Amino acid sequence: MPSFLKDLSLRRRSKHSIKTAETSSGNTSGTDNTNDEPPSKSTSTVNSFFDRRQSPPTDLSSQKSRSSTHLPNGNDYKTPPPIPIGSRQRVPSSQSTRYSLVGMPSSTDSVPRQPPATSPLAPRITSISESSWVHQKVLLIYGECADLQRPIDGNLAISHHQDNFPTTQWPVCDSHFKALVYLQPGPNKLRLDFTSPKLSSPNGQMQVHSSWFNINFLPLISSPPLQLCILIAKDSPETFDAVPERIKKEGNGLDTAIRKFRMAAYLWQAFTAEQMFRNGFGRRCYRYEEEWQPGSLSWQDVQTGQMRNEAKIHVIRLKQTLAEVRDLDIAQQYGPAKRKGELFSIASDAVRGYFGPRPGQRQYVSCMFLDTTWDKKVGTIRAHAALGGGDDTIKLAICGSQALQSYPTHIEEVVTAFTDCTRTDTEYVANDCNESGSNWEAANVGIGAHMHETGHLLGCPHQESGVMLRDYVRLNRTFVCRESYSTRTKEPGLRLCEQKDECNWHRLDTLRFRFHPCFNLPSDGTNSPDSSVQVWTVDNGTVLVTAATGIAWIELFPEGDSECHHWIEYIEQSPATPRQIMLTEQSIREVLPDGKRKKKLKIKIFSCGGGEHEVEDFSKLASKEGKLKLPDGRAGFRSSKLGFSQMNGSQPTEIVLGSCHKPGRLLLKIRVFSGQSLDGMEFFYEDGGSDLFGKRGGSPGGNDFVLDTRRGEMLLGFYLRAGAWIDGVQILTSIGRRSAVLGNATGGSGHTLIPPRGYTIAGVYGSAGPWIDGFGLIITR
Repeated sequence: MPSFLKDLSLRRRSKHSIKTAETSSGNTSGTDNTNDEPPSKSTSTVNSFFDRRQSPPTDLSSQKSRSSTHLPNGNDYKTPPPIPIGSRQRVPSSQSTRYSLVGMPSSTDSVPRQPPATSPLAPRITSISESSWVHQKVLLIYGECADLQRPIDGNLAISHHQDNFPTTQWPVCDSHFKALVYLQPGPNKLRLDFTSPKLSSPNGQMQVHSSWFNINFLPLISSPPLQLCILIAKDSPETFDAVPERIKKEGNGLDTAIRKFRMAAYLWQAFTAEQMFRNGFGRRCYRYEEEWQPGSLSWQDVQTGQMRNEAKIHVIRLKQTLAEVRDLDIAQQYGPAKRKGELFSIASDAVRGYFGPRPGQRQYVSCMFLDTTWDKKVGTIRAHAALGGGDDTIKLAICGSQALQSYPTHIEEVVTAFTDCTRTDTEYVANDCNESGSNWEAANVGIGAHMHETGHLLGCPHQESGVMLRDYVRLNRTFVCRESYSTRTKEPGLRLCEQKDECNWHRLDTLRFRFHPCFNLPSDGTNSPDSSVQVWTVDNGTVLVTAATGIAWIELFPEGDSECHHWIEYIEQSPATPRQIMLTEQSIREVLPDGKRKKKLKIKIFSCGGGEHEVEDFSKLASKEGKLKLPDGRAGFRSSKLGFSQMNGSQPTEIVLGSCHKPGRLLLKIRVFSGQSLDGMEFFYEDGGSDLFGKRGGSPGGNDFVLDTRRGEMLLGFYLRAGAWIDGVQILTSIGRRSAVLGNATGGSGHTLIPPRGYTIAGVYGSAGPWIDGFGLIITR
């Protein structure tokens, strides 16, 4: 071998041997230059061991690597031997990186820290995947610790990303845990530490089994917020009902009420986002308007005055006095009262005056009356109403504060609030609906009932099950693993609250939320401004349903059903929800059970844009009653009708356009008679004749819309503003022209009537009283 090759070989061996020697001696260059940063501070026994910006070290003591974890039944978990330094580690495939730490010596060296050996006892989150994206500040998580075959109780400590939120403690029951995690915008790295007194330590120190988990939080600001308000009388003492012990401990003033209401609102949000995920709609949820203010989601923030961006609680002072508000309880709660529902009107007026919404600027507002009080003598709750609804400018929910004392004030109190068996003292506070016999049950009813009314403001009716059927009496099970004794059922609570035992939003509620503007995600794209649904009877008893935004689902109501038990979904059809579907009576009735197939059937059709259309009697729509013979011999078909046709003196009316006569007459112009509603329409032809639909009312002379017949312009359809009657109309033509909206351009809701492909307008039908209160099209091939 040439001498230069021998020298090269020696150099290589010498270089390798030097590296090996350095590694085996444990020395690394530069370790004395990186001890400038002080160790991070925390109450957790693990925190002194970690620098938050680095991974945990691998150089655990030989004593720890040889130690075992002893379970009560005598079985041992053997800690795997440490990974040799310098060996290539495999990237973990599980959802989180899990470690077992014993002794926890502090370390200030600058050696890059590698994960220690994986422990089978380390916490594992099962509710969400590693590095998922969420859109709410407080996230509900659940998972497992230790071995489910040998369940064990203990404690879970969650340390937040870069110590930006105080460490929180959560119970572990039969190796299961549920917790609420506070998130900062962007990436969040959490550490979960599991300890149990039933696990022995070889050196007498508490043994901690840890895992790391990453979650990304993207706040959404492009969707309308759900506003939170507290309403107080103009002479209110600004206090709420509470027993003396509670008042002494935490107070019952406005500041405490704001903190409790804010915490309850974040529980609604965490619950709803988890329910949306379980129904396959991702972790979408509504958002709150937030402001920079002293934080209250942790009791430590309240003590230190830590500023945070948290949900804003608007405090609105009413025009009414305390006596006036509290006297309305009798009117609200007893049917014969003439002032029933007046609390809702008072709240609506106050909210409208506070936010000042303009047309097209709809506000979603959930309110609490602070001055609600339990009147033991009368046996009623004064200044309380649980209602939800609203109009096109204000969607509103209201509820009282009768159970507010039982709400958690901070995240650290959530488990305590939902497990507190202290009996309700009716000398001071109400046992609402006789379902609030203990503090944790009162928290369920108070928080849950207000969430129920918020469901109404978001468009949910009463359902066959779930929150919209008072399922919130089990709300606690979503946030705790073990249930306390129930005074409502007179039974001990569940030892382990599993998913099947929990409260839920009904599937139809989550479908409404999926397409609600408050739940929009950036990935949803932009829908057509026309959210309406139109229904058309065509040949052979077939019904065509059209919607510009797509058809989402259909609810079926056989006669006798007040809640929906049967429905058809279209949202999973690919590549997108259909914009036109064909229905037959047979295909619809096949969905129903045998005992309901022959009953009168009402259906409600929902679009992806939030539009809704109701067909009162599907059989009548699909039958020959919707068919007529046109003067030229062709078959005509009546569409479903807008408006209720219930005005005094309302009479049916119908016209067939001249193009469907023999000989045909060319339509030249349409004259619209309108004021604050649509009074009538007159169609003028080239032969000088005309047809009047409705009446010649409204503005004198009406408004003419002339068709450009030289360019072949024809009537294509109408855009209507309609509710109980027809508020306004806009004429649409075949060359893309459109008139102004004549009548009330903001009344009712918008509906576009354009015949399905292959059909044209043959006429219009409906009804008219003082003005037009029913409108539909007659179409033909």
